[in-house]
Amino acid sequence: MTKTVLVTGGTGFLGMHILLKLMKNNYQVRTTVRSLKKKEHVINTLKQNGISNFDKLKFYEADLASDDGWDKAMTGVDYVLSVASPVFFDIPKNEIDAIRPAVTGITRIIKMAQKMNVKRVVMTGNFGAIGFSRKPSSIPTTETDWTKIDQSGISLYEKSKLIAEQSAWKIINSPENKLEFTTINPVAMLGPSLDSHVSGSFDIIKNVIDGSMKRVPNIYLNVVDVRDVAELHIRAMTEPKANKQRFIASDDGKISLPEIASLVAKNRPELAEKISLKILPDWVVKLGSHFNQTAKEGKLLLETNRNISNEKAKKVLNWSPISDNEEIILDSVNTLVNNKLI
Repeated sequence: MTKTVLVTGGTGFLGMHILLKLMKNNYQVRTTVRSLKKKEHVINTLKQNGISNFDKLKFYEADLASDDGWDKAMTGVDYVLSVASPVFFDIPKNEIDAIRPAVTGITRIIKMAQKMNVKRVVMTGNFGAIGFSRKPSSIPTTETDWTKIDQSGISLYEKSKLIAEQSAWKIINSPENKLEFTTINPVAMLGPSLDSHVSGSFDIIKNVIDGSMKRVPNIYLNVVDVRDVAELHIRAMTEPKANKQRFIASDDGKISLPEIASLVAKNRPELAEKISLKILPDWVVKLGSHFNQTAKEGKLLLETNRNISNEKAKKVLNWSPISDNEEIILDSVNTLVNNKLI
């Protein structure tokens, strides 16, 4: 029997890729949108990427901030892929305003899934919930690690994802719970977009190549192709051994911002004029962290252990990355250029 999957936030960068993969694999697919006005955009985007039959795709209007619509969206659903994150139309004034929507959102999804007898929920987590308290080490960061809640330099977004995931696990690990649950925790999620939506991680690439950085900090990143993140969600959805597990979604190895600058300047010469190849000394970032929140976040990135393991996803989910770091960066640059985002 064909399984039914609900994808929250199907209009987003990751959500659209998940919809595409699910439809290519002949699942019955549902997606929630904050407004049904977005339905035609999703359909047109999927059409441009090879989907012609939309009989198995249904849209439901629902918002993470309200109970309205979720029971209808989840009726008869086997799996829920909880991809959507709360949207801020104004910058939150404090931590509570930033964190509460993330916590109440995933709590609402889990409670409704329990009520509607959904088999498994897969939550899109964040590497910021795993590895931002680990200093450079020969010992790899793994899914057993957790970022400290009081970690200096953690952004409000990452802190909200951390606390939301911890809140989710508290519900899942309660004795009365029968819902299966898994998290996929991506590092900087980049790669080709199906439309003009991109992840927040693209800001890092934009800042390197649009002339914003006169000197580039020697910060290393772990990156992952959005198509791999979508694939991992679907594999984690059906793999029995994935229940109650976390999975880091990352390409092999790491790449630094100066390496990204040199790579783009070499392979996209039309962009080279704005790209600085000068390196900002570490001490400048560390000094600035005493006075500036952006520098404080940069200091954390500078000091985070980038020796991370993706072995669990490879072994349990039988997965391997589809591209390397350099391909991911160049695909991301193409996405920015093609969608006139730089």
